[in-house]
Formats: sequence, structure tokens, C-alpha cells
Amino acid sequence: MNTRSTPVFTLLTMAALATSASAFAAEKFTFLTNWYAQAEHGGFYQAQATGLYQHAGLDVEIKMGGPQINVMQLMAAGQADCTLGDNGQALETWQAGVHAVTVATVFQHSPTVFITHDKVENPAELKDKTFLLATEAYTSFWPWAKSELGLAGSKVRPYTFNVQPFLADKNLVQQGYVTSEPFSVAKGGQPFYVYPLSDWGYPPYGNSIICMADTIRKRPAAVAAFVKATMEGWKSYLQDPTPGNSLIAKANPQMSAEQIAFGIAQMKQYQLVTGGDAKTGGIGIITEPRLKKTWDMLVKNKLIDASKVPFEQTYTLEMVKDAGVMP
Repeated sequence: MNTRSTPVFTLLTMAALATSASAFAAEKFTFLTNWYAQAEHGGFYQAQATGLYQHAGLDVEIKMGGPQINVMQLMAAGQADCTLGDNGQALETWQAGVHAVTVATVFQHSPTVFITHDKVENPAELKDKTFLLATEAYTSFWPWAKSELGLAGSKVRPYTFNVQPFLADKNLVQQGYVTSEPFSVAKGGQPFYVYPLSDWGYPPYGNSIICMADTIRKRPAAVAAFVKATMEGWKSYLQDPTPGNSLIAKANPQMSAEQIAFGIAQMKQYQLVTGGDAKTGGIGIITEPRLKKTWDMLVKNKLIDASKVPFEQTYTLEMVKDAGVMP
């Protein structure tokens, strides 16, 4: 009797385990990026394409952001579990009553740059130039640049994500991402210079993963699993981006293979993903001292009120500390 019942029991047990695993694998998780699909999001798409999210027990949907999309508001409205932005955005969002929490970062320093026609030895040499700035610059790097780089008296004009005005006027300075705008400017055939703001002391991380405090409280295991799988995706993407690039091209057909390759090369050259604390703490790592520098900067420039944004509640190290994805 026992010899006949054992296989049946084993089959039933295996079926139960399979059902349980399937149920866990079906846990939905929605992530909202901060722009159209591009190389700067490659690790997320790589994790999707190679099954890393599925292996982590997550059914991840990646939604694209864009120029007219307020990702923090959409996340607060329940349209995403987590989103992508710099950690300064999370602090400003907190002041607005949305309890957004930084849990990890893709870039160890901000990819924001100034692009100039002339070579300069220090940023103060740019004070007589006119800067092309997008709307979000006024609540992120521009107040810092005015107070710290001696640019308080500089003129500004709107940046419409078109580099032609910059190419046509030698007195303009163009804002941009080191992974993006230099590609377009180079097409103009003119000499130009790229200056990362992080080299001049701009403190925020870049492309941080930001989640609602309530999501972290209710689903800590899912958030931690998402973070770890994402960082594994980034490590894989920088080694062979083919799987992730396939999904990027599908999501954003306007993104050329040439521009994707440029973005990857820039991320490697500037060690956006693998530099800084990632060298010792692993890809995605965030630290309290670095986060505090951003908080201090925003308080100093009156972008947040220290009494309304409790620093210690605006981040958690718990979601990334055990990921251990070394470059």
C-alpha cells in the first residue's frame, strides 16, 4: 500500500508547490520610468527580457514617462508601485504631501551636464552666458548653480529639448544629460565641451528608485526583490545589452540603435552605474551621508522646509543593503 501511495503523495506535493510558486510569480509590480525607453533605463528592460523579475517572483510592468508626465503624481495616484527620479524629487514631493521614499539608485551621481561652446576652467566663467533650461531645472539644479557656481546673474531661456538653438548661438549654454544631449550636439559638427554638474559638487544621485512609503510598509519583500533583480539587470545590461535593447526598441521605436549605443558608452565612461559607492557597496547602493547632502542643499536653497520634510523618513537603506550586486 505504501509503495502505491508515496508517488501519489509526491505528485500532489509537487503540484501544490508549483501552484504556490506560480501564485508568487504572479505578484504584480508596476514601475514607471521618467522618460521614453532609452539606454538610461536599460537595466530595467534587461531584467524583464532575461527573466530576472520573473525569477524574483514578480510580474513587472514597465510604464514609460515623458515630457508632460508627472511621475510622482501618477505614483501617488496608485498608477505605479515605484518610479524613477533623482532623490531631490522625492524630498520635494514629500513637502507637497506625498510620502515618497528613495530606496536605491541606478546612477551614483547625477547625469546632468552643462554643454558649452568654449572650454572653461571653472563654472564662474559661464556667468555672462545665457542658459537653456527646462522647467524642472528651477526646482533642481539651477538654484544650486546660482548659489554655488556664481551664476546668479546669468540669463536664461527655455529649453525645448531641441539642440538647434544651442548650435546656432555661441553665447548659449545647454543643459542636458551626459548620456543624451551630447549625441545630438555632436551631429551638428561643431566643437563643444561637456561639464557634469557632479564634478562641480552637485550632490544628488541620478535615476533613483522611489516608492511610496505605504508600498514599502505593505510590500517590503516585493520592493526588495524588485531592487535586487533590477541591479542584476543593470550588471547584465552593461555586459551584453542585446536583450534589453530589443525591448527598448519595441517600446520606443524612435530610439535608434546608434543613440542607445552612445548612451551605454557614456554610462560606462562616466561610471554612472558602477562608480562611487557602488564599487564597494554594490550597484544601486545609497548611503545616508550622500542623501543628507541633497536634503541640506534643498533646505539651503529654500526648495524644501526642513520642518516639513523629516530627512530620516525620506529614505530607507533596507531595500538595497542585501542586494549585493557587485559591478
